[in-house]
Amino acid sequence: MSKYPDLDLDGAHVAITGAGQGIGRATAERMAALGARVSIGDLDLEAAKRTAADIGGTAHHLDVADQASFAAFVGEAEEANGPLAVLVNNAGIMPNGGFLDLSDALNRATMEVNVFGVVHGMRLALPGMLERGRGHIVNVASLAGKFPVKGLAIYNASKFAVVGLTAATRLEYAPHGISVSAVLPSAVDTALASGLDMRPIPKVKPGRIADAVVASVRTRAAEIAVPGYVGALATLAAVTPEPALNAFRRLVRDDRALRADPPERDGYRARLHQDTHREENA
Repeated sequence: MSKYPDLDLDGAHVAITGAGQGIGRATAERMAALGARVSIGDLDLEAAKRTAADIGGTAHHLDVADQASFAAFVGEAEEANGPLAVLVNNAGIMPNGGFLDLSDALNRATMEVNVFGVVHGMRLALPGMLERGRGHIVNVASLAGKFPVKGLAIYNASKFAVVGLTAATRLEYAPHGISVSAVLPSAVDTALASGLDMRPIPKVKPGRIADAVVASVRTRAAEIAVPGYVGALATLAAVTPEPALNAFRRLVRDDRALRADPPERDGYRARLHQDTHREENA
């Protein structure tokens, strides 16, 4: 039996970051279908408005890297939809390239969005949840939070941080009736991984990640890997002797994220640089 108070999604307020498209949008659709009042936060307000219009939620501008922006999002969302029951920290970016090749600005942006975006959300959501003695936080991390990949060093670092943050805060707040879960997707078929050949890591559809996020409200599981078997493989890799693991890496050509980007990734990389440049000049 779960040690956490039951959470009925019907009528509950669920806030989702990065919900204008991809995993966030799919999660918003699932939550709304179960009767939740959904707040859609996204850096792209027009995308947030489209999602909100389609599911009957509310749209809000949100820059997760900016604590003031996140505070405004939570305030507006609770004014519109009531006390926050579930926070889904989904927003993230994934630049790829050699460790020495990526700019300092892009590296900082990765940590600000992927790590501090989660920190900001948790620090804003937890006080109210503590007062009410219930709540659930889902941090969408990545298999890259347990399995390093050449060409994704800073992304790996950010997701390792989220996995550790989730595990530690889960221990801290469980006695207060609040659960914190990590969802660990493999490569996802969204703009985030566009143009990247991550084989043998499977690409999964956003809906499968959304299903895992929704399931975590019921199970309150510490970690949910999607697909499930990739979690077991990551655990096995951690105890495999390095020579054997490196031989396997060479066999599957695990350096694809270091190679020149194909044309289909150009759009995503351009948006990353545009958003990073805007932050530098804000």
